[in-house]
Amino acid sequence: MHYLITGHSGFKGAWLSMMLKAKGNKVSGISLAAEKSSIFNLSNLEDIFDNNIIKDIRDISNSDLPKMDIDVVIHLAAQPLVKTSYDFPVETFQTNVIGTLNVLELTKKLKPKATLIITTDKVYKNTSKKNGYVESDPLGGSDPYSASKAAADIATQSWRSSFGDHSIAIARAGNVIGGGDFADNRLLPDLVNSFIQNKQPKLRYPEAIRPWQHVLDCLNGYLMLINKQLDKSINGEWNFSPPASPTHTVAEVATLAKKFWGSEQNWIPDSIAHQPETAMLILDSSKARKELNWSEKLSFEESISWTVDFYKEVSSGKNQRNVLESQIKKYQSL
Repeated sequence: MHYLITGHSGFKGAWLSMMLKAKGNKVSGISLAAEKSSIFNLSNLEDIFDNNIIKDIRDISNSDLPKMDIDVVIHLAAQPLVKTSYDFPVETFQTNVIGTLNVLELTKKLKPKATLIITTDKVYKNTSKKNGYVESDPLGGSDPYSASKAAADIATQSWRSSFGDHSIAIARAGNVIGGGDFADNRLLPDLVNSFIQNKQPKLRYPEAIRPWQHVLDCLNGYLMLINKQLDKSINGEWNFSPPASPTHTVAEVATLAKKFWGSEQNWIPDSIAHQPETAMLILDSSKARKELNWSEKLSFEESISWTVDFYKEVSSGKNQRNVLESQIKKYQSL
């Protein structure tokens, strides 16, 4: 199988590309150039790709593609940060909405057997629903990031309906954690940086509740969905999330990370005022569990432990690509 991944140089894209390569697949990618501190760059992943296309999805067209026989398209490329979306709202909407439409336009030429568009858990209209949002709940978004991803989700549904392309599915997941994420304003990378520098971590929203999930559990769900798309020609929208109960806060993540790292630094609330974010976000993934037989392999505690272990091994001098491959192999053996 030949997979084309947009955003392959990003955090999820790098993990996904290595998972697919480990299974013997061909992988090509479209993305911006990898950042110096990215897992893609630090793990030297460029050599695993059949085609490594460096292009902004806001500007890409069919003429930018080399001749490729693609079986599956997975669209991950996005501006993924809430905080950044307040600073650059127009660019966020352009990347997340127009970029998604450009990718869908590419599929007209590529004619893949399956296309998976990745949006986010934040596409749902926030009603502080305690038992988890289901796929049929209304979409919305108050901050530019959430609104742009909801718009991309709606645009994808419209595309599928308007052009009769029933090979397109949408996956919604969020707050994915794992080693090798070096983006600014992300909880685990910020915690690890504080531990390395022996500084007290500062938490913007310690009581915020999120559906914490290890990147390998999330990506395993995407691949199980794609297999069903190929086998049963299903589409639709799908949540991938840990169980709605028990819930876990930002503070709980920070406390566990401190324990697994062996740091003596306790977290403190950040005294600086920040732009508002959703206080509670829970998804109901019953559909994926029932119809795809998907479930997480790692518990909440294991997800934090695996993430911290990755950073500890790399900070001790181990080759990052070897650590990446080792965790994928360990996961696949579970």
